[in-house]
Amino acid sequence: MSNAKWLRNVLTRFVAWFTARMANERQRLLAVTILAGGLCGLSAVAFHLAIAWLENLMINRANFAHGHTWIFWTILSPCVGGLIVGLGLTFWAPAAAGSGIPQVKVAFALRSGLVSLRETVGKFVLCAFQIGSGGSLGLEGPTVQICAGVSSLMARAARLSPTNCRRMTSVGMAAGIAAAFNAPIAAITFTLEELIGDLDQTMLSGVIVAAALAAVVEHSILGKTPVFHMPRAYELGAASSLIWYALLGILAAVVSITFTDGLLNVRALFKRWTAIPKWIHPAVGGLATGAMAALALYWFHLNGIAGDPYRTLELALTGTMPLLFMVVLCVLKLAATVSSYSSGGSGGIFAPSLFMGSMLGGAVGYLDVTVFHHPADSVGAFAVVGMGAVFAGIVRAPMTSILIVFEMTGGYGLVLPMMIANMSAFVLARHWRPIAVYDALLMQDGIELPHGSKPLEPPSAAHIEADEPTMDATA
Repeated sequence: MSNAKWLRNVLTRFVAWFTARMANERQRLLAVTILAGGLCGLSAVAFHLAIAWLENLMINRANFAHGHTWIFWTILSPCVGGLIVGLGLTFWAPAAAGSGIPQVKVAFALRSGLVSLRETVGKFVLCAFQIGSGGSLGLEGPTVQICAGVSSLMARAARLSPTNCRRMTSVGMAAGIAAAFNAPIAAITFTLEELIGDLDQTMLSGVIVAAALAAVVEHSILGKTPVFHMPRAYELGAASSLIWYALLGILAAVVSITFTDGLLNVRALFKRWTAIPKWIHPAVGGLATGAMAALALYWFHLNGIAGDPYRTLELALTGTMPLLFMVVLCVLKLAATVSSYSSGGSGGIFAPSLFMGSMLGGAVGYLDVTVFHHPADSVGAFAVVGMGAVFAGIVRAPMTSILIVFEMTGGYGLVLPMMIANMSAFVLARHWRPIAVYDALLMQDGIELPHGSKPLEPPSAAHIEADEPTMDATA
């Protein structure tokens, strides 16, 4: 018996024994929700630690290789990771491709919440290799798919109805976002904006419980501090700066559209590229990513293109990064993420969108300092607002984009600039490209979700018990 099947059997028997003590399904749903919140938090922590271990083993070691050999190893590392991921996606877990958010939306709308054990484990392993080797992708979307898989497995073990199995998908999404970003409030709003679409009281209650529990678990193991350490709490210093915050919103919409169009167009090119096997495509994207990471290291002695982007991003938030660095890193990050994702990799776009936003915002902040002679720390404030603005333009979740930045930075003094920039970016991006990126990716694969993610038909009993989903969802 494989380790995955052994784990599934143990967890299934435990959940079945535990829920058998419940008098009715409503009690079983509450019990499974509580268990899922804790287990999703543990799964997210394990995933993050696995990525950190692989980063130290692969891309970080490549960056610090002796002499000029670091250039070769920095370029090679993401390529090797892409090759491993390509083989795994082609021959083991094809549903583990992509960011994770589209796959969870498909499970929620079309499969009564079914996320199989194979795609859950595959996402954990392959995405860890992709990011750990230097792929320019984020761990947040994959954390959502992993946690949705955990909650789906528990729902099936407890033999919940198809309706409640579907509800458990939203529980997994909320727990995943809460643990990934250390942001339980933003996790609730994102689940409402991106998945649920309406106020199902039972579903909303489960989302709140799971997000809180996952955040508690993550806090207990990794600490309670915000993701980013700010030198001080930023505030709106002068009303005249609002002009530049409005401009930032417009530019964030331009960057968002450039990124999403590039993602879709390059992905379409890879789909049509049959000269080499599909499993080699992620290695090609990794090679391009490694080359751009080497350029950033050579020119600026900074990383963030490959590997953990948050350390470099934090420099922008403190206002200590030169203008040229910010502009070039924004462009390189955009191109590297398009290369890593569109070539068929496994990883998310949340972290790259925050990185690009901070660099864009910091660059606009230099205009504020130069033209109006405002204090130099305005650069950091603009970088904070830029994170949310580009996130709103790409992900199309305006409430989440505001709350997630507040929770990640621990500062609430930029409410008005954040609202102006985020809503400007969101409205303009939606006007120019009405179809959001996750729906566009699914449509590119021939999958069109019903409006509001309403379910179509519940899967058969055999489908619910299956270890693999019956439809391909590799957006």
